[in-house]
Amino acid sequence: MSLNKKQIQHLRGVAHPLKPVVLLGNNGLTEAVVAEIDYALNHHELIKVKIPTDDKETKALIVEAICRETKSTQVQVIGKTLVIYRKSEENKIRIPKI
Repeated sequence: MSLNKKQIQHLRGVAHPLKPVVLLGNNGLTEAVVAEIDYALNHHELIKVKIPTDDKETKALIVEAICRETKSTQVQVIGKTLVIYRKSEENKIRIPKI
């Protein structure tokens, strides 16, 4: 799913007060973590994931893997926090069309 700038800006505003739902541990991105992220996306549509690494390349690879495995869209990455979105069947978050 591709989002335009206005839609991403809207999702950033909605995500601002949210707390991270999933925290990656010392084992990194495992099957269980991906399953938990998938479950959280089904339940919330828009979530924050905490990635505990300072290495930019590693973080970029983790973000790419999360988005690919969960079929979600990256909204933003700030520091160690990733915000991702995936539309669910219930449409909990209303996104502007344009």
